[in-house]
Amino acid sequence: MIELLIVVAVVVVLPGVWLIWAYNRYVAQIASIDASWSGIDVELQRRHDLVDNLVRTVAAYTDHERATLEAVTKARARAVEAVGEQTPLKEQAQAEDALTDGLTRLLAISEDMPDLKADRAFRELQNQLVETEDRISASRRLYNLEVAAYERRRRAVPSNIVAWLFSFAKREMFEIRDAGAQHAAQVHW
Repeated sequence: MIELLIVVAVVVVLPGVWLIWAYNRYVAQIASIDASWSGIDVELQRRHDLVDNLVRTVAAYTDHERATLEAVTKARARAVEAVGEQTPLKEQAQAEDALTDGLTRLLAISEDMPDLKADRAFRELQNQLVETEDRISASRRLYNLEVAAYERRRRAVPSNIVAWLFSFAKREMFEIRDAGAQHAAQVHW
């Protein structure tokens, strides 16, 4: 009789316990991924706000660079619109890359404008932008590490069975150009 109970425990109870444990690990990983994404989201919002202030500061010094200012403003608007759960990460990354391109052009303008480069508000905005880009990079690395761990588990045997049973969906990495490195080179005093 005891042997039968042991066999039942091994065949029924242990797999059930493992299934619950594996499911709960997925739930914890998804919560961790979502939390790390919120770090990116906060920094992207900060970046969008800084870009708006930077455009206004540059606009006060130049009339002949309207096309660049308008391009950056439009890229910022697209990036702001792309933020959200409904927008695929790839589209968000493309919008952020377009904004990075615009920022690079905008900051290049400042190199030819000594008064703008000397403006304290501009320098402060530029420094804040570099810091924000660094934070975005750090948050993105954390998020991508979380997603990579989740995806390894989701595809590995036997946890892939749990992923299939409970429809744990594939998560995408968030890949954008490292704008912090591009903008860091632009800072001159």
